[in-house]
Amino acid sequence: MAELATIARPYAEALFKAGAGAAELPHVNALAAIAADARLRQFADNPKVGAAQVQDVIASIVGTPLSPKVASFLHEVLDNGRLAALPEIAAQFKALVNAQTGVSDATIESAFPIDGAQLGDVKAALEKRFGRKLNTSVVHRPELIGGIRVVVGDEVLDTSVAARLQQMKTALVA
Repeated sequence: MAELATIARPYAEALFKAGAGAAELPHVNALAAIAADARLRQFADNPKVGAAQVQDVIASIVGTPLSPKVASFLHEVLDNGRLAALPEIAAQFKALVNAQTGVSDATIESAFPIDGAQLGDVKAALEKRFGRKLNTSVVHRPELIGGIRVVVGDEVLDTSVAARLQQMKTALVA
């Protein structure tokens, strides 16, 4: 949704310019996950419920105390009725933090589960290949048959058996 991204951008930039960074990222991501819950949004949309009440509920769900920057940020988001935009705000904030630290998010899609040692080796090879540090997440996708598919931003490295079979099919049909 372009509209949601447009709403979220100023909030993400304001939080980033306020000095929030990688240390606040886990709290912002937790707030985004909580804000994605339809029941919480329904509660927040109730005209009899104030922003302070919603903030108290969210703080109790998070469990750990929010940093002053994140708590103030959450207060502004709630006062302006932008709870639904919080997941997009978190995504844009994460992009800003990643750009500052020179880190990119990488999604590794694998036909088979990858254990910790294998993931470390794969991550090291991918960081060398892409020339930057990577935050990796692994998704199990048996339909790849074998190999991996890596998505880093708009770059895709597909070494899966399914992709090679598709290439062979295209070559034979052409």
